[in-house]
Amino acid sequence: MTNHFDAIVIGAGLAGLVAATEMADRNKRVLLLDQEPRSSLGGQAYWSFGGLFLVDTPEQRRLGVRDSFALAWQDWQGTAGFDRKDEDAWSTKWAKAYVQWAATEKREWLHSLGIRFFPVVGWAERGGSTADGHGNSVPRFHITWGTGPGVLEPFIDKLHKYERNNQITYFPRHQVDELIVENRQVVGVRGSELVPSSVARGRETSRERVGDFDYRASAVVVASGGIGANFDLIRKNWPEWLGRAPKKMIAGVPAHVDGRMISIAERAGGRVVNRDRMWHYTEGIRNWYPIWKQHGIRILPGPSSMWFDATGRRFHPPNMPGFDTLSTLKAITNTGYDYSWFILTQKVIEREFTLSGSEQNPDLTGKSIKKVLKRALPGAPEAVQAFVDHGEDFLVATTVRELVDKMNALGEGPVLSAEHIHEQMAARDREIDHTFTKDAQIAAIRNARTFTGDRLIRVAKPHKMLDRDNGPLIAIKLHIVSRKTLGGLQTNLNGQVLHEDGEPVPGLYAAGEAAGFGGGGLHGYRALEGTFLGGCLFTGKVVGEAIANR
Repeated sequence: MTNHFDAIVIGAGLAGLVAATEMADRNKRVLLLDQEPRSSLGGQAYWSFGGLFLVDTPEQRRLGVRDSFALAWQDWQGTAGFDRKDEDAWSTKWAKAYVQWAATEKREWLHSLGIRFFPVVGWAERGGSTADGHGNSVPRFHITWGTGPGVLEPFIDKLHKYERNNQITYFPRHQVDELIVENRQVVGVRGSELVPSSVARGRETSRERVGDFDYRASAVVVASGGIGANFDLIRKNWPEWLGRAPKKMIAGVPAHVDGRMISIAERAGGRVVNRDRMWHYTEGIRNWYPIWKQHGIRILPGPSSMWFDATGRRFHPPNMPGFDTLSTLKAITNTGYDYSWFILTQKVIEREFTLSGSEQNPDLTGKSIKKVLKRALPGAPEAVQAFVDHGEDFLVATTVRELVDKMNALGEGPVLSAEHIHEQMAARDREIDHTFTKDAQIAAIRNARTFTGDRLIRVAKPHKMLDRDNGPLIAIKLHIVSRKTLGGLQTNLNGQVLHEDGEPVPGLYAAGEAAGFGGGGLHGYRALEGTFLGGCLFTGKVVGEAIANR
């Protein structure tokens, strides 16, 4: 095998696959390295729900949604809150370029690759209370037909084709330990060949070395992901403005998502910015059938569940299901506890509950129209019902007192008062009798149902929680589940990693989460959802094209 390559890509997740195949499309020879086995090809994207942020699409227009670049950019800026002149300099440029792409070429490019979308667009991160503040003004969350594996499929097909004609050489179980720097230029990689592994996707793998490697190329791309499974590093970088770092978390990503390549790139001269910006979900549940250690699943909730803190107090707006993730995270950490509670009815769980992840949505992942149609039948979706039946965080009861007794048995904080929780639920129920209300959550539910998609399949008709005809009552203990790194290696608009002096590190590029999804943090402080896979697609494409066209 020849050791001559035009580029080396570190990381065989979505960003790395896109970068590698974009270069191979342009007749470049690429070496693709990954520390995990071939069974993990595609990385975190495989486990995702496949949601993609798109602007002004046929799917939106069919549902009566009028969107535009101007509205999306307004939402992005209000959400990101860019306020660091130096660290956000390139982040802001990447963000605007990404939103422009999402409003123009992105859907057409994905369609050309065979990617299709579920016809109902989701409304994620609905935001706070002002037009120019945080959140999506309109639904933009396009669910890929085939979920995460469906997003990966065209790029994995390309990889296999290019492997056969030797344009891409893919070596799994190759762990990069060092970027080779000569005369301040990155010229290759050194690392360890790891013992072969046949473990299933997502399972933890051995770091036992069986050899060394040394490969050279004029361009090296770091596409190795973030720090989502490295709880120590998450706590070290935890921002003060989010309150205290949680002592207990569950993991939304496999163990290999540890951030080590970001540090290695930093030692080679790359600049890391926005370390304290991160994205962790507040609606995490422990997987009753875990694949990796402390495996957490995120609930994708509709807006109707009542949300209580660990002391039994209902959260205030905008800390409602699906509205403002980081505001709610701060509200939770401020209580001094690392968990909170949903209380809902059977009617809510049947209509509003979806679980994030490809494995939790076999109908969409398997592209089965027949199975998708079953979601319209009475009862919770099959995967959700499995958690109700087997999940340790799910509690079911016919009365508030019985439910609170079970919550107290499972909780780790102060003893909850059944009377206090009943009072708060009764007060909320009194606001249901009219279409007008002062309860912000009920107003938000009614507003959501003016969108056709939410009214038909996503948001339950407003009803009284304490009415037994709507029961039984369900309580869910919610954990903080780690997920995304929003900061990372600072890059210019070609994806070149920058040095502390602002100049590119010759030969070094970054894509995906390792680059903060572009520029060292194109999301700023908050994400609009559907933007993580999209950021991997965009940065991988930009970097692949830039290297090929040098």
